[in-house]
Amino acid sequence: MRKNFILDTNVLLHDPRSIYGFKDNNVIIPIYVIEEIDQFKRDLSELGRNARLVARYLDSFRAEGSLKEGVPLPHGGMLRVAFTDRSLPSSMADSNLVDNRILAVALDLMETEPETQAVFITKDTNLRIRADALGLSAQDFDTERVEITDLYTGFTELLVPTEMVDQLYKPGGEVEVPAQDRLFPNQLVLLKDELNPSHTAMARFNGAKARLVPLARSSKEGTWGIRPRNMEQAFCLDLLLNDEIKLVTIVGKAGTGKTLLAIAAGLQKVTEEGLYHKLLVSRPIFPLGRDIGYLPGSVEEKLNPWMQPIFDNVEFLMNLSRADKKAGRGHHELIDLGLMEIEPLTYIRGRSIPNQFIIVDEAQNLTPHEVKTILTRVGDNTKIILTGDPFQIDNPYVDSTNNGLVHVVNRFKNEKIAGHITMAKGERSMLAELAANLL
Repeated sequence: MRKNFILDTNVLLHDPRSIYGFKDNNVIIPIYVIEEIDQFKRDLSELGRNARLVARYLDSFRAEGSLKEGVPLPHGGMLRVAFTDRSLPSSMADSNLVDNRILAVALDLMETEPETQAVFITKDTNLRIRADALGLSAQDFDTERVEITDLYTGFTELLVPTEMVDQLYKPGGEVEVPAQDRLFPNQLVLLKDELNPSHTAMARFNGAKARLVPLARSSKEGTWGIRPRNMEQAFCLDLLLNDEIKLVTIVGKAGTGKTLLAIAAGLQKVTEEGLYHKLLVSRPIFPLGRDIGYLPGSVEEKLNPWMQPIFDNVEFLMNLSRADKKAGRGHHELIDLGLMEIEPLTYIRGRSIPNQFIIVDEAQNLTPHEVKTILTRVGDNTKIILTGDPFQIDNPYVDSTNNGLVHVVNRFKNEKIAGHITMAKGERSMLAELAANLL
């Protein structure tokens, strides 16, 4: 049965292509939404870019007919721009409030077109509650919501015969397992001896070979002076140091070693092996897209407050003594040599980035559209790492289930050039681990 989906402003600013996301149903955009979007069109932020994109999409539909009467959408539905003179109940707040005018359009459609179910789509939780109180069906906008408890972890355990575990310890040891049709490419596996569960072996499912292969020695021995402290970190290093895996996503709470391991692997590949020309590290400058001109100084000075966690990790890996720091040694050496670059995500748009090891930290603050923009910048022989904690989100337009990091994990789990690991065990300190669990 065809439905009328009425879109709120925040839905279009979150994903300009949401217009196309309702299959053969009708999409209705209240005129008041367009007026709100118009207020963002001059912004240099991601919201400004999305506002301009929405305007271009709607303008392109005008060539096919009247937006008031409705124009056809690619999947069979109709797109309309609507307004109403209807008033909300007098007990509600200012009737001229934009949110109330948008709700009035939805109510009007529900009553004037009773044969077609009206569904109000908004990412505003309070507005969904108000819509429900008025008798409207209201939903959040999520094309692919994945509950965090159901998120692909990148890891599994298998009970196997003793000889399979032993085989992985032999030189060049590879094994086939009965459950391999249920494994994803580059999924990490802990094999347990069915007769002796303490007899185990760590492996990764090689999608091209359709076999389990042992972790690389460097994954267990460590890199750049750090060794994995637990099984998850060993799995993580295996993905990071594997040159055939071009995209790695790492999800984990604070203190699990996500950023440190990624930087260590990047420095290894750039400075020791010379496989990549440069280590490029970036983080969302939140609020995402805010012009760093609000901070004084040069670009480097403006970025320092946002990038200090990266600098701390680099200097930890370089084993700098207090005397070294007083002498001015540190991450600046790598930057001056052209081996490392720190850049805000704002500047990545429009670039093509070949031969680099890219780390995008705090990727949970990205929207799916923003993460697509970043991944499509990746050039030939470039590896990209996305790290983040879906439970620590500062971006009001995403949550733990629909952010860009979770979106990539879900979409790329079947791809042979991608790998993922969810890390749960904190290693920063006993206090940090306790705080992450209790608070």
